[in-house]
Amino acid sequence: MSGRVLVVDDSSVIRQLIRVNLELEGFEVVTAVDGAECLDVVHRVRPDVVTLDAVMPRLDGVRTAERLRADPRTRHLPLALVSACTELEGGGVVGGERGVDAFLGKPFEPADLVQMVHRLTFGRPGAAGAEGGGSAGRVTGGTPDAFGGADEVSEVSETVER
Repeated sequence: MSGRVLVVDDSSVIRQLIRVNLELEGFEVVTAVDGAECLDVVHRVRPDVVTLDAVMPRLDGVRTAERLRADPRTRHLPLALVSACTELEGGGVVGGERGVDAFLGKPFEPADLVQMVHRLTFGRPGAAGAEGGGSAGRVTGGTPDAFGGADEVSEVSETVER
């Protein structure tokens, strides 16, 4: 298994598109329909990477990222914003204490999605299954395990959709 990815998007079509492309590359994928659900399941799922849509009901991707960064248990979890709101890429959301680690604009090429997730998963020191550094540089601020070291995961439905 290449790693676990929590995909957060209110569009079932986009969730399925991301799921299929990442599963074809060996990633385990769990999904959530919005930021509020993401925050509910992130500690049980314990993903290696979280992808967030920017515009979602209840809690959007930027505010979800801010909350994940504010929590010591998820502060160093690699976050990627996957959104059609391309103005967010240059608007101070990527990088910094409150920001995400990567941005991918919609529509996207599946190969770009896979490359970004692979870089975020394996491009940080001590990532699960790291193979000597990854393919596209390092993500700053990573820790060996964003959840404190244990690798077991409690029973969680593969899809957290309601």
